[in-house]
Amino acid sequence: MENLNADVVIVACGPAGLAAAISAAEAGLSVIALEKSRRTGGAANAGMGPLGLNTDVQRRDLATVSVEKAFEMFMNYTHWRVDANLVKTYFEKSADTIRWLEDMGVEFYKASRYFPGSEATWHIVMPENGKPGPGAGRTMTLRMTERAEALGVRFLMETPGQSIVMEDGKVAGVIAGTKDGGTVRISCRAAVIATGGFGGDAEMVREQTGYIYNKDFFGFQLPGLVGDGIRMAREAGGASTDIQMELMVMLPTKYLNDTVRAAFHQPNLLVNLQGERFFNEDLFENSTYAANAINIQKGRCGVMVFDDAARQLYVERGVDVQSMVLNVSRLTGFDEALEKGITSGSQYVFKADTLEELAEKAGIQTDTFLKTVEKYNHYCDTYDAQFGKRQDYMKPIRRGPFYAGKFFPGAYGTLGGIKINHRTEVLTPDFEPIPGLYAAGTDTCTIYGDSYMFLLPGNSMGYCLNTGRMAGESIAAYLGAEKA
Repeated sequence: MENLNADVVIVACGPAGLAAAISAAEAGLSVIALEKSRRTGGAANAGMGPLGLNTDVQRRDLATVSVEKAFEMFMNYTHWRVDANLVKTYFEKSADTIRWLEDMGVEFYKASRYFPGSEATWHIVMPENGKPGPGAGRTMTLRMTERAEALGVRFLMETPGQSIVMEDGKVAGVIAGTKDGGTVRISCRAAVIATGGFGGDAEMVREQTGYIYNKDFFGFQLPGLVGDGIRMAREAGGASTDIQMELMVMLPTKYLNDTVRAAFHQPNLLVNLQGERFFNEDLFENSTYAANAINIQKGRCGVMVFDDAARQLYVERGVDVQSMVLNVSRLTGFDEALEKGITSGSQYVFKADTLEELAEKAGIQTDTFLKTVEKYNHYCDTYDAQFGKRQDYMKPIRRGPFYAGKFFPGAYGTLGGIKINHRTEVLTPDFEPIPGLYAAGTDTCTIYGDSYMFLLPGNSMGYCLNTGRMAGESIAAYLGAEKA
């Protein structure tokens, strides 16, 4: 077994791990960072940016959101069933973290809302190609990695953490596997677990949450995320927490381009497989609300329906709802893209000349569906007496061909598993800190309660970055280091 030494070992190099590594190194500590894959960043490489409150970016866009407002919103949303000190510490740190990233060379395009009813807290990274959107987070990862390397952080790639070494009740090292099948022991005085959950392990997801990938659940199944850090923390004496999925609504996307996805993400008639309406489609743009409602339907499925008049309106005038993720304004090329998706094998979008045929193709109970459409069309002509949907979104279903898309719960990943306090110290079941053991990122994220807080977008990446920084700074205090 190879032996190495460092003050601090970081287990995994997503945004939480990178932030912890940089913060510890800025305090003058020697740092070794372990990463299972060949590159840093993890799921953040597919993301777009973190939450920030009361930032210079927001002031530039005249869209400031204060810590006090966000904290009140957040705690009311979660009914105070979360760690208020952890939330407040993260929120208060968020503006400084945005400046900290800017000092590394990260540029932010704007402070954005996720949808019109949300707050402008999502700080979209300006990518190197100059086109903000999904994947912009990779540029942030690159700048953070460069900063860590400049500070002397040693990265061991394809070297996953395996266990925490405890001696005399405190952290004394980390055992990791090497890419050639060997092991390495890194003696250290503190360690940070930042391994990003277990969204890549379908069986563990089924056991812990009940969701079955590609049947009633279509989350991001990132390779390598198999719960290593949660297991390591528990073996070291750490307490467990409730585990949730970071739910969002998902139209399975294989064979479908963004134009088709944008068409079906509009606030049209949403029914379950029994043909009944169950949701105020006004709120479909809030992916958490939509996923929650769909999650309790038969087959965990909801079907979005619109007719050719709506399609033509979206082609000519533009869609009702446009987002930073699906940045499509008009359905240019929709017909061709939909046909290609269907003929290529998509099982989740449908086109039919009659409503009866559409119901049969989509697996909807026909008689109830026809009655629902009739009632919905009446509401379109009067007002929505069922759910109070805004009238300009009330588009009747009358003119064929008709279109349907099947939605299911999805998730960016898992949340929770390792219990920490607001100093990111890993706690025992008796709520006592384990000396030298810290954790950050989604392994520890239980601050949402039962539903992700899309009203303050950017929360997941923001939580990861800020708890990572908090971990590095807490370790510096624990070890008595002075900032270099």
